[in-house]
Amino acid sequence: MSSTGTIKRSRKRRASESAYGLLLVTKNVVMALLALFVLVAGIWYSWATAKPAMFTKNLERGTITVAACDDDWCTGAFTPMDGSGRARAKVRIDKAVTDGRGERLLVALKPGSDEAVRTGMTGILHAWVPFAGSLLLAALMVAGGLRLRRTAWALGLTGAALLAASFATLTF
Repeated sequence: MSSTGTIKRSRKRRASESAYGLLLVTKNVVMALLALFVLVAGIWYSWATAKPAMFTKNLERGTITVAACDDDWCTGAFTPMDGSGRARAKVRIDKAVTDGRGERLLVALKPGSDEAVRTGMTGILHAWVPFAGSLLLAALMVAGGLRLRRTAWALGLTGAALLAASFATLTF
């Protein structure tokens, strides 16, 4: 013990403590990057559908009358409105946003394709469902890997609220 009352640690002990600290920092950086990657992937995947659902100004807009459905897609005739395109005998739309045969939906067509995207609040919320899932997954990583429980709760509750809102608008 020195005259100041502190105990000197050996070089070996100081080196092992430094290595352990470096491992902790590395783990936190890796977990933060992984959570960020999951969030960016959710946004990237959602944006392909969310963009035409939200920004319909220069797109072909109209209605689709659902004629037939299979496991994932429904098809029907597209009728343009306001001269924003041409009528088409068959376009497809995600089955999750329809109630089935005979339903009429307001849609926008993705540029250069025969795929319709539901517009309005229902279409926008449904388009962001993959991002909601990534929020829930990132919340688990933030809570378990980074030990940031309040941030994880905020991410998880935001994802759950987005999923619930999408479900509610599609159901009612």
